[in-house]
Amino acid sequence: MLHVSWWKTVLIWFAVLLSVLLAVPNLLGDQQLSSFPAWFAQRKVGLGLDLQGGSHIMLKIERGDVVRNRLETVVGDISARLRTVNISYSGLTGTGQKIQLRINDPAQVQAAVNALKPITSGKAEATLSQGDNGALTIDITDAGINERVSASMTRSLNVIRNRIAQLGVGEPMIRRQGADRVIIQVPGLADPQRLKNLLNQPAQLSFRLVDQSMQVQDAINGRPPAGSEVLFSDDDPPVGYLVQKQPLLSNIDFADAVAVSNTQNNDGNISVKLTAEATSRFAQATAANLGKNVVVVLDDQVISAAALKTAITTGDIDIPGDFTAQGAQDLAVMLKSGPLPATLTTVEERTIKPGLGNETMRSGITACIAAGIFVAALMIGFYGLLGVAATIALVINIIMVLAIMGLFGITLTLPGIAAIVLVIGIALDANVLIYERVREEEKKTHLLVDALRHGFNRAAATVADANLTVLIVAAILFYVSSGAVRGFAATLITGVFTTFFTACFVTRSLVDAWISHRKPRVLLAGVRSGIFDGANIRFMGIRRYSFTVSAALSVATLLAFATIGMHLGIDFTGGSIIEVRAKQGVVDPANIQSRLQNVVPGDVQVERLDDRLSAVIRVHAQQGGENAEQSAVTLVRDELGKDYDFSRVEVVGPAVSGEISTKASLAVLAALAAILVYIWLRFEWQFAVGAIVATLHDVILTLGLFVLTGMEFNMTGIAALLTIVGYSLNDTVVVYDRMRENLRRYSQMPLPILIDASINQTLSRTVLTSATTLLALLALSMFGGEVIRSFTFVLLFGVAVGTFSSIYIAAPVLIVFKLRPDKFQAGGENKGQAGNDVQSGKPAV
Repeated sequence: MLHVSWWKTVLIWFAVLLSVLLAVPNLLGDQQLSSFPAWFAQRKVGLGLDLQGGSHIMLKIERGDVVRNRLETVVGDISARLRTVNISYSGLTGTGQKIQLRINDPAQVQAAVNALKPITSGKAEATLSQGDNGALTIDITDAGINERVSASMTRSLNVIRNRIAQLGVGEPMIRRQGADRVIIQVPGLADPQRLKNLLNQPAQLSFRLVDQSMQVQDAINGRPPAGSEVLFSDDDPPVGYLVQKQPLLSNIDFADAVAVSNTQNNDGNISVKLTAEATSRFAQATAANLGKNVVVVLDDQVISAAALKTAITTGDIDIPGDFTAQGAQDLAVMLKSGPLPATLTTVEERTIKPGLGNETMRSGITACIAAGIFVAALMIGFYGLLGVAATIALVINIIMVLAIMGLFGITLTLPGIAAIVLVIGIALDANVLIYERVREEEKKTHLLVDALRHGFNRAAATVADANLTVLIVAAILFYVSSGAVRGFAATLITGVFTTFFTACFVTRSLVDAWISHRKPRVLLAGVRSGIFDGANIRFMGIRRYSFTVSAALSVATLLAFATIGMHLGIDFTGGSIIEVRAKQGVVDPANIQSRLQNVVPGDVQVERLDDRLSAVIRVHAQQGGENAEQSAVTLVRDELGKDYDFSRVEVVGPAVSGEISTKASLAVLAALAAILVYIWLRFEWQFAVGAIVATLHDVILTLGLFVLTGMEFNMTGIAALLTIVGYSLNDTVVVYDRMRENLRRYSQMPLPILIDASINQTLSRTVLTSATTLLALLALSMFGGEVIRSFTFVLLFGVAVGTFSSIYIAAPVLIVFKLRPDKFQAGGENKGQAGNDVQSGKPAV
């Protein structure tokens, strides 16, 4: 027996049964789930937009609008307070966050300062300083603006929720990100243009009197009267109006808004109902200003103008203007929801057509099943019934991953499916590590039960060390990423925990049950993993050649990186990627290219996909900021909309792309630093240096792959890079762990011979785990679809390079830095015999 206590067995299988229960909703349809309790139905894993289709939009509040609004408010407040206490002033102007004025009577300066204390005291949103000859300067502080931005974001979130709720677009996810951004995800929404129009527009509507005290052109050329400003219409050419700043009516006065559509000519108009107080006030204002002109202003633009012929007393007003039916409906929605306190600009957009998401989902599931079959066949072929136990544990592992994801609301994305495939490889890696250790222990004890007990116990620490390195890089990736890539990191983190549980506890429990039932005395005859038993390959004998070749390749890669560069994706450069599908026939890239060159500014690239029905359009970053990126996509839609369906749209503005670049660089540096610290603490500093050198080698060569092939390098590439780092360290840690164990036993053995012995002892494990991971990734490459193929190709390359570096880079570094074996001496071993065993080709264990 493995001496697994009964209460541990009960807890293990209770956790397994609970996981099965929590994972069951993923096998049921929505209609079937409706008959179950809500808490059970909600355990179903949510799908990311890349798997079900929909739109992801990130909006940023314009800080400039907040500053301008605050400036106007403070200027008005200063004027009102000084007039109230009869203090004469001149030159009241505001620019940016600075307001200046002069008190005409120097004797009243202190009285003016006292009158303005409510503005410049309290929360210190503004500071006041005095100059010569009655000059006063009020500076609006950054802290005050930050507080206003935060308050504006809170109000904006409520307005956004109200506007989206009236559209009836399913169950959107709306959440705040940081101080000035909001993320909106709407499943099933194929065209987000209307939604963006609704959310980008503040919808500040007002009725204002025209100021007839001077000509409009004189106001434009000179200075408008105090309390008035010049606004323009949306005509071509625009018409200017000199209007009073104080409105007769504004959004706060509207109790309701209704759109009326004309089905014959597709136009519409809007009727608003005023509150009782506004009805009375507007009736008095219109009666007092008969014959004067009034304009309707929407977001600082005049949309209509008319003369007041009669007093308006009913409280129901038709808003004049040239509206389409949908335009009228949208404005009614915005008026009922209330105005946004500041403009929201779209800084990132990612849209997937629902049908394309379903195809991607099917491909991902197929890849997972194929990966499971491939690696299960390999494990059973090499380990027989022990392989069957590992396969059962693998199935339980995947069930637990789904259960935990459903329990904590982790969204499954397409990269998340790739993470599940990786988890399959990592899980079997842990089982191979344990089984190989069991084989070695059996050779020493010749008792299977003792070998299994010692093998599981001694391999558990190595499994923990190896998986912790993956956990570190996955946690860093989760912190710096968002969207689908964050889903990859979250799924991988979940898989690391479930892998340790299933490998060290579930597999052990299954093997314990087999021993109790069959009571075998020796390891199963069907185990065929000892293909490298007795190997005595002199790996360190060619270390100078391998170092030289690796260094040459690394230098060549760095030179190519500096001269040729990588094909950076829009995540880092900004711009747009648009996937279109021909409505009839095959796609014509040349035709698309010529049509877009005439309408879209800047460089446009068109690439036809393998199915010949679709093409990817890349629009380089536009000059003009966030709005210019959205305008470019609108131009593409207008030009190609009649002939092509839009399957996928990704737009990244300069603000987001700059942040992604910074975060990606920090992620790689943080991963290397965390690895250095962890390996140093667990081993010695020479091991830490060796791990870093090997990791840098893997990173550089992987970047070289991007340079050589011209593949697009985006945030998914960062995910692949960090995953390779984690996998390479997984392999390196296992080899280092065996070296440390041998260093404790054979402190007098020459270091190159000891390293060779350690690598030879773990060679079967290295080959088998690399094979299982490569098979899993091969299945993902074959069946995962076009979208994830390049990601998988990079991982395949990285696994091969990582396996090489753990042997030929990480190990020789210990020799270069003169690792001292005596630091690990445990004593009590026959050093001479051990040395003879290694040199004769026998495993030194």
